[in-house]
Amino acid sequence: MKSPVLRQRPLSYLTTSAIALLLLGGAVQTASPVRAESLTAETPEALSPASDELAPTTDSSLTSSEPESEDATVLEQVTSVSQLSDVRPTDWAFQALQSLVERYGCIVGYPDRTFRGNQALTRYEFAAGVNACLDRISELIAANTSDFVKKEDLDALRKLQEEFAAELATLRGRVDSLEARTTTLEKQQFSTTTKLFGQAVVGVQGRSAGNVSIAGFDFEDDANNVNVVTNVQLSLLTQLSERSLLFTGLQAGTGDVFGSFQLTNDVRLGYTGDTGGDVVLSDLTYRQLIGNNFAVIAGAAGVNMVNVFRGANRIESAGQGPLSLFAQRNPIVNINGSGAGVGFDWQISPALSLQGVYFANRANDPENGGIFGSRLGGNAVGAQLTFSPTDTIDLALQYVNAYSPLGNLGTFVGDDQMAIANPLTGRAPLKTNAVGATVSWRITPGITLGGWGGYTNSQLEDEDGNVETINWMAFLNFPDLGGRGNLAALYFGQPPRIINSDLPNGRNIPEFATNGNLLAGPGGQPDSTYHLEAFYRIRLTDNISVTPGFIVVFNPRQNANNDTIYIGALRTTFSF
Repeated sequence: MKSPVLRQRPLSYLTTSAIALLLLGGAVQTASPVRAESLTAETPEALSPASDELAPTTDSSLTSSEPESEDATVLEQVTSVSQLSDVRPTDWAFQALQSLVERYGCIVGYPDRTFRGNQALTRYEFAAGVNACLDRISELIAANTSDFVKKEDLDALRKLQEEFAAELATLRGRVDSLEARTTTLEKQQFSTTTKLFGQAVVGVQGRSAGNVSIAGFDFEDDANNVNVVTNVQLSLLTQLSERSLLFTGLQAGTGDVFGSFQLTNDVRLGYTGDTGGDVVLSDLTYRQLIGNNFAVIAGAAGVNMVNVFRGANRIESAGQGPLSLFAQRNPIVNINGSGAGVGFDWQISPALSLQGVYFANRANDPENGGIFGSRLGGNAVGAQLTFSPTDTIDLALQYVNAYSPLGNLGTFVGDDQMAIANPLTGRAPLKTNAVGATVSWRITPGITLGGWGGYTNSQLEDEDGNVETINWMAFLNFPDLGGRGNLAALYFGQPPRIINSDLPNGRNIPEFATNGNLLAGPGGQPDSTYHLEAFYRIRLTDNISVTPGFIVVFNPRQNANNDTIYIGALRTTFSF
């Protein structure tokens, strides 16, 4: 009986069910009746007996250098058609499949125990199937079971083998080449378990000249020259098991944007991190998945709220997100920086998750720090509840309890110093409770509206009174504006501001910072600093982006008498 052919169509249109018939040398017309509902768009449209050879084709897929198989991983040999979940007795090629499986044993399935009879094949895949059946028949003959092999089947297979001799030779050559390349890669690769990725940032920025008043004295801003800042981060991710990994981070940076101390927190950019060019260990954490919904993190470095909490504003990133540090995220999440500690992330339900963390920022110092904090070492406990009621809304609620021995919160944004240190000890032990909320609403795929608010309440250890701050931010993000991977954004908000300080005289920051009064009585900051930022990230390639932007700081240092600051920046980010 003649083999069916596909007229004027490339072989890639042949389905696996049709191939089963070809391997048996049978025509479509002799198969089980075709039911209308079993046909799909991939069913061959023009199978008809005509000649012993496949019709020629000019389809480019036949000369492609790469096979088009969707899944190269298959099951062990099946012994019964019933093991293939998508094959039914009513299928038009059922008899052919049954014979190939139960008589010759040369049909295998996919990992999900399906045969995918309507899936198209390339000539290479067809040649491999023919070769597999020939090998199986040779085994049967060698085992003296030749009575199970029909002469017509052998003739059909020999003809197919001759037809696809070139493809089989090509496949053998490719396998040999892949084996050689795999051997070379195994010898030369960095590690079989560790992946290296990183980010390099180069920033060029400058700001306007102006005057600033501090403690009743006027100063001229002396850091308005255009300068260059670099920051490189390398990360090593080591897969220890299917459910655990070790994360190692290295960082080196040069340059800053501060100049003298007057405007440090108002002009700080998110991508600055001056290490003097030295390489420092920024992260060393072990991460373990327990069950399917609970993960833990523990480490000697890099444990903090930023790394454990999920950011509701999905673009927060020093290399790809906002330019300033303040616009990255709610500042209360930065309290006490980073250190050694433990944390967890629990996916309670598809819409609800809870994260928690404890860390100490000088855990390696046995004299002045330790894992529970001490004379110069701080610590913090943080928790965040994240709720996504819809696919377009993310809400995060944060709580932080922290201890800071030197009277500062360690956020490096806005009013960060809460109390003047005791002149006898040089310390101002501070206990802080902070709450915050961040919301993000993706109005459309191209527009996201969001914002956050934060409140802190700090008390000096063993002294009366407290210090309160507030901060807030509103933002608009425009992802993919002007091209895939681009991002335009507009941010406006108020950095942390002391609204009330009623510590003992001589310990209150606002009165001293404004008037230089050494007695520093109670009160809040006289004015509010406001932060306006706009930037446009342009994705040049998958690994390179350029972000021009500007920042305007109104009433620097919470004082309306200070000159407005204008900052221009151009950030280039290389990711690998």
